[in-house]
Amino acid sequence: MTNSDNMSSTTSISPIQAWLESLRPKTLPLAVAAVITGSALASWAGHFKWPVALLALLTAAILQILSNLANDYGDVVKGSDTEERLGPLRGMQKGLISAKQMKNALKITVLLACLSGISLIAVACNSPSDIVGFLALGLLAIVAAITYTVGTRPYGYLGLGDISVLIFFGYLSVLGTYYLQVGDFSINTLLPATASGLLSVAVLNINNLRDIDSDRQNGKNTLAVRLGGKKARCYHAVLLVTAMLCLVSFTLLYRNGGLSWLFLLAFPLLLKHIAQVLRDPTPEGMRPKLVQMVKAALLTNILFSIGLVFN
Repeated sequence: MTNSDNMSSTTSISPIQAWLESLRPKTLPLAVAAVITGSALASWAGHFKWPVALLALLTAAILQILSNLANDYGDVVKGSDTEERLGPLRGMQKGLISAKQMKNALKITVLLACLSGISLIAVACNSPSDIVGFLALGLLAIVAAITYTVGTRPYGYLGLGDISVLIFFGYLSVLGTYYLQVGDFSINTLLPATASGLLSVAVLNINNLRDIDSDRQNGKNTLAVRLGGKKARCYHAVLLVTAMLCLVSFTLLYRNGGLSWLFLLAFPLLLKHIAQVLRDPTPEGMRPKLVQMVKAALLTNILFSIGLVFN
């Protein structure tokens, strides 16, 4: 994007649109999908609770928004998001949102996350150990959302974003949602939680493949940058194949009946996506693949959840 293009796009949007760009509502399905999967597993175990599920959805969505805002702030402050970046420029990058305004938005979002999280814990937890444990996990989630790109040594710049996404979008979101409704942990849930987390990691990897050149130039050493484009594409295939194998293994071990295999309908999309990513060596080619990957991840989680609940 040239300077004139950037100026044109800046003057053509309103402040509300600028904030919506920074909130990135299109990323919310990732947070929602993990909670849906955890709630479906709770329903499968016979302990689904609507109030807990809804508050978990709300909390996950707010944490995702917090991460999005913090990412915009951190990347702009560190100079990683420039006009050469292939991804869309957002409010701060366009000069429509000041650093002070973004800091205030971050404070408000942290407050909302705390209120939602505390409400969730109050509704779902009975024992003191559970209350303390989930308060600590909630605090950790807030810190992780902010420090991905903010701080003196943000872990997103060290190539640790993938493991963070696996932990928070897989194990914490899925297993945490399950535990808050069931009141116990089951080893059976590890396979679906891993699958959900890996699908989210795949979304991050596509994003990093798209921005690999600008990230490398600006010292943002994502795992894609560390691996290089070719290996990062192979890594992408491994993520998705492993996620599919996790769901198949879970179903073979613990489920039966036709609807249990409903998630297989998403596999052709995932396999087609893998083939397209492996064939296209250009960062520009990853632009449409990002939205494609988000939709495929959401569809896989939803079909798996439907099969759990209605079989």
